Amino acid sequence: MGVCFLRRARPCCSSAAILLRWHQRCGIDFAIWEGTERRTGTAFNIRKRIRIEDLPLVRLVEEACRTIQPYLPERQTLVDLFFEERLVYPTFAWQEAIVNAIAHRDYALEGIGIEVDLFDDRLEVRSPGELVPPVTLERLRNREKVHASRNPRIVRVLTDLGYMRERGEGIPRMFEVMEREGLHPPALAIEGGCFVVTLGRTPIYRPQTMHWLQRYDGQGLSRNQLRLLAYAYEHGGRFTSRAYQKLVGVDIYTASRDIKDLMRRNLVRLPRPRGRVYEIITEPEKVPRQKPPELLALEPILREKGFIKNEDVRQVLGVNDIKARKVVQKLVALGWLMPKGEKRGRHYVLAG
Repeated sequence: MGVCFLRRARPCCSSAAILLRWHQRCGIDFAIWEGTERRTGTAFNIRKRIRIEDLPLVRLVEEACRTIQPYLPERQTLVDLFFEERLVYPTFAWQEAIVNAIAHRDYALEGIGIEVDLFDDRLEVRSPGELVPPVTLERLRNREKVHASRNPRIVRVLTDLGYMRERGEGIPRMFEVMEREGLHPPALAIEGGCFVVTLGRTPIYRPQTMHWLQRYDGQGLSRNQLRLLAYAYEHGGRFTSRAYQKLVGVDIYTASRDIKDLMRRNLVRLPRPRGRVYEIITEPEKVPRQKPPELLALEPILREKGFIKNEDVRQVLGVNDIKARKVVQKLVALGWLMPKGEKRGRHYVLAG
């Protein structure tokens, strides 16, 4: 891949091959700002600036994540009645924003590079170049799995290495991860010929509300229905159809359908037959969570050995080391596995 031949049979490197090895502006400019806005002159407010450069694109992904992560703030999150320290910005969300910037930027624009800016209230990832049709801001904000690439060979290499998925799943998953952590969805914009992804750190709901919402895991509820239940919990356990319409931006017919579905599931009731105020039924029926297919495939080894390691995941699923680590991280994040040991002794057991 990356080698082409001219009429005179002289081999030469394609643009993708050159970019995957080296490019004058293929690096990342990471800046940490004091406060919530950019200031210039005597009020210039960059606290620290790190340039991640002079690396092939494949190494740039790992080096960027390794360099940036220590500077990301942490927060306490209630998990299973214990407080855990987690990054303010979900790992998948900020890493996906950086990988997308590397994969899809316009490398013909040599006067500007990828910029990652960390403010007190947000993280911005700025990628040179506008969106490639048929991708639009509206379709991305609607979470459509729309897919188009300015650099298909680069995307193919990063996909094969497990850094990204090629079917337009990255942005929708960023939205899902942010909302699952109780944060506002990513803000997407085109500014000065650059595609900008902004991750905010302000939570939508209190940590105790997000913990309470876990009781609905496995109920098969839609994202909007979960937002409604969280909203109701924050407002004394009650809500109206009008409040739901305003909360998620749906019409009265969609609101009526979603609320009736919650009533059929015995999660919500209307105390007065002709009333307008609904209330939550506090103890929904527990429904077992569906096991991910990766876990089902690994269960025989877990039963036999009592634990699994990365090499077990590689052999059973037939994936490389990078994808094996991602599978394990996913199962840990979903609460199915629990890590034990350190470094070479690291292994994973069933959680709970």
